[in-house]
Amino acid sequence: MNQRIALVSGGIGGLGTEICRHLAASGHFVIAADLGVRTERIAAFREETADLGDRIRFEPLDIASFDACAELIQRIEAGHGRLDVLVNAAGITRDTTLRKMSQEQWHSVLTVNLDGVFNLCRNAVEGMCTRGYGRIVNISSVNGQTGQFGQTNYAAAKAGMHGFTMALAREVARKGVTVNSVSPGYCETAMVMQIAPEIRAQIIEDVPVGRLGKPSEIARVVDFLVAADSGFITGANIPVNGGYFMDF
Repeated sequence: MNQRIALVSGGIGGLGTEICRHLAASGHFVIAADLGVRTERIAAFREETADLGDRIRFEPLDIASFDACAELIQRIEAGHGRLDVLVNAAGITRDTTLRKMSQEQWHSVLTVNLDGVFNLCRNAVEGMCTRGYGRIVNISSVNGQTGQFGQTNYAAAKAGMHGFTMALAREVARKGVTVNSVSPGYCETAMVMQIAPEIRAQIIEDVPVGRLGKPSEIARVVDFLVAADSGFITGANIPVNGGYFMDF
């Protein structure tokens, strides 16, 4: 089999970078898609992945645009012959209580965190089904399972992401395509480090393992789910949260 082709949205973020690194290290050619205006972060990402040579490429993408997502996937399929793996890791927060939340704060989070999943999956899944192989992983969140104060928009999007995962998994299961979610807990990312130190300390106190997660610990699970021999796992949500939320 030729080298698998993977697309990671939010690919230059804290989790996205580690996901790209793990997929490249396990033999994938990885396209990291993110906003092209983040020039300093793009330069840092290239430095952080330089040791992986030409196995990772950056592509600018506005995930909120259906047409932009369609155009990128068409270019990937034209240039590489296929897209085997899609990881939806793009996400933003606009935290505030619902009583203070503006329509813009609601719509921006739903547009990036949930519409973006539709935009990429809708354009990727046809080719995967036609070729008889595909792996889709959606990065949800523990707060989509538990809810979180000041995050009605974020929790709704992340919970909706897993509902989307289960429904799509049923639609494409017999086509050789799996669709799963990973729900990280609080990890050492820029998004989490923006939380006020006293609140972050309380969060860590509530995590049974007593620490924040490492992005590499999330990436390892994603790499497992997209493997060719993980084809009997679909419609699942894998929590990686240090015991912060336990369920079955």
